[in-house]
Order: sequence, then structure tokens, then C-alpha cells
Amino acid sequence: MSSWAKKVFWKTVTVEDVEDGFTVKLDGRNLKTPAKAALVLPTREMANAVAAEWEAQVDEINPLSMPTTRSANASIDKVAIQHAEVADMLAEYGGTDLLCYRATSPEELIDRQAQQWDPVLDWCAETLEARLKPVSGVMFVRQDSDALNRLRARVHEMTNFELAAFHDLVSLSGSLILGFAATHQMRPIEDIWTLSRLDESWQEELWGEDEEAVKQAAIKKEAFLHADRFYKMSRK
Repeated sequence: MSSWAKKVFWKTVTVEDVEDGFTVKLDGRNLKTPAKAALVLPTREMANAVAAEWEAQVDEINPLSMPTTRSANASIDKVAIQHAEVADMLAEYGGTDLLCYRATSPEELIDRQAQQWDPVLDWCAETLEARLKPVSGVMFVRQDSDALNRLRARVHEMTNFELAAFHDLVSLSGSLILGFAATHQMRPIEDIWTLSRLDESWQEELWGEDEEAVKQAAIKKEAFLHADRFYKMSRK
């Protein structure tokens, strides 16, 4: 049964235990992913969230209103079949991490980046045992290979569901370190998102807000917050 039939055709949505996790059933039939794989979820919390999204559908299915279902499908249909490749791709962010490339002017922005980003780099060194160094300007500077390898190993240790969430945390923030800060709950997730937007916020203070940019930022923020929720739901 395809997960994306257009019309609502079921009357009951239930969550049931299965081998290796939980699944959601529509009128007693197991949900499947778009690729026809079994939708086996790692925690009951995630299964309940998926079930709630299906229960909320009226008349026609709207995939955009089902973020947990979409993330679960991606975990199974995409990440599971290329886990190593996804992990390597995300680990590469460490070599050019947002927090490491600093402005050369004005002094006020330089100071703000140091005040807000240096503590996160210090946390990374202490908690993740990986010291990355900040540099001025945009010219590539090679980071310590041992530090990058330790971060890479941590990414590879993630489950398929954790990695699907981590993908969005890293790609939306532009920072491997902020992705880890989110998964370790180093700070409230809203604060971590704000850290990723430091440069944009500076520009807005100088030149004012751009309506379209603000709209796109809001969409990205909601996706970032969802990724944080999905990561937490994936943890057994």
C-alpha cells in the first residue's frame, strides 16, 4: 500500500509493536514507505506522531502537513540504503564549518562572532574531543585531521533515523558543530538556530529586513526545529 494515495480511505489509525520497533496501521493494514518498504519506527513516540499526522488528514492527503512521516520515509528509503555516503557528506562540513570562518571587518562583527561562536568551539573541543580553529576571511584553511576524523566517527555511529534528522540540522545551519550542539542539547534549540543566523542578523541590523529573506528564513527555521524534534523521537 502506497503511503501517498491521494484520497483518505481509512477509518482507523493504530500503533502496534512489531519486530525491531513499532508501526502504524490504517484499518489494520501496515503503512509502507513510498518505496514500498515496511514503515518500522524505532520508538513509540515517533509512531504516535506519525499516527497523529494520518489521523489529522481530511478528504485528501497533504504530505506537507506530515513532517514526521516524511522524515521517517526518508530514513528508510534514502538514508538506510546509503548511510555511509550521507555520513561522509555531513562530516565534510567540519572542514569548512560556519563557526570557523570569521569576518575581517567591521570590528563589531568580529567581536560578535568571537563572543557567540568561540564558546561553541570550546564546547566541541571539550565534549567531542575535536578542536577546530577559527580563521579570518574566506580562504580555505585545513583543520586538524585527527579532530575531523573524531567528528566523522561520531556521525557514522548514528542510526538511520538519527542521521536523517542530523542531515537537516547540519545542512540548514551550515555547521557540523551546531548540528552536534543540537543533538547534545548544548543550548536550547532556538538559541542554536540564532547562532547559525548571526551574519544574517548583522546584515538585517545594518540594512533592514528583506521580506522574502525573512519568509525563507522562517521556513528553514521550522524545518530545523522539526529536525531537532525528530532526532529526539528517534532515540530509544
